[in-house]
Amino acid sequence: MKKTSSDILKILFSLILGGAILYWMYRGFDFAQLGDVMLHQMDWTWMLLSLPFGILAQAFRGWRWKLALDPLGEHPRNSTSVNSVFLSYALSLLIPRIGEFTRCGVLKRYDGVSFAKALGTVLTERVIDTLFIGLLILATFLYQFPIFHTFFNQTGTRLDTMLCQFSTTGYIVTAICGVVAIISTLALLRQYTIYNKVKNTISDMWAGITSLRMMDHRVLFIVYTLAIWGCYFLHYYLTFFCFDATSHLGISCALVTFVVGSVAVIVPTPNGAGPWHFAVKTMLILYGVTDTDALYFVLIVHSVQTLLVVLIGVYAWIALMFTRRRIIVQST
Repeated sequence: MKKTSSDILKILFSLILGGAILYWMYRGFDFAQLGDVMLHQMDWTWMLLSLPFGILAQAFRGWRWKLALDPLGEHPRNSTSVNSVFLSYALSLLIPRIGEFTRCGVLKRYDGVSFAKALGTVLTERVIDTLFIGLLILATFLYQFPIFHTFFNQTGTRLDTMLCQFSTTGYIVTAICGVVAIISTLALLRQYTIYNKVKNTISDMWAGITSLRMMDHRVLFIVYTLAIWGCYFLHYYLTFFCFDATSHLGISCALVTFVVGSVAVIVPTPNGAGPWHFAVKTMLILYGVTDTDALYFVLIVHSVQTLLVVLIGVYAWIALMFTRRRIIVQST
């Protein structure tokens, strides 16, 4: 009962936070024109061309995960690994950050993979991706420093002025967020302990974390990592050509807004809804896009890409249903 209440609160917090940001951004927005933009002012060819890259990014993630598990003596099928990633992203739309547990649970259920080892490799992947995006952020920041400088000034995020701009309410909200972050971390650690009561859980997780040292195909792992982020970028960049307001901006603008959006999705809302809209819209305005056109862009692009996540998640759910039936038939 307590766990159910906690899960409900997480969902509500995520929805309220994302909804509040979206309401603040789109208050007074003329939604009546949205249909006209989608039907008559967009080039849907580019949107359709971008969708396969969104699917490929998740597929490469599944194939890379299998590489990390192989040195541990765990050999899930490629299809199960990929479908587990598809499903995890879709479920994360309901409960942010549940995807890591979903992936590991699917592999344990369908291919008998150790949950602890799988979770360790997921943590390893997170570290690798964080390092990669960190390097990308640094390179992009240095390459487009004037744009970031303007962004910091206009949004009030300069370190030397941010604290001075805080009101009493701002300090209270920040303190509450800090407490929530600490409680969430402790709850996450507690879930690990509750789920894995055997004594070798920590060693299994550590084996998963250090699995890269035993990997035979490290070059392929790096190739998959580059392919993941390359596909994510193309999935986003090609949407620029759907709109007259963004089609001329070029790859530099796409890279900057992609990086900023990637950081924004860290905020626990469904698929980054709200924070992603705000970050990308703000950067587009700095590149000369009007406020209205920027709002159309982020609303349509994010909605379509979220719909894609839902659809491939449904596909994975159906595929796994058939996988389960096949296993049951073989075991009888």
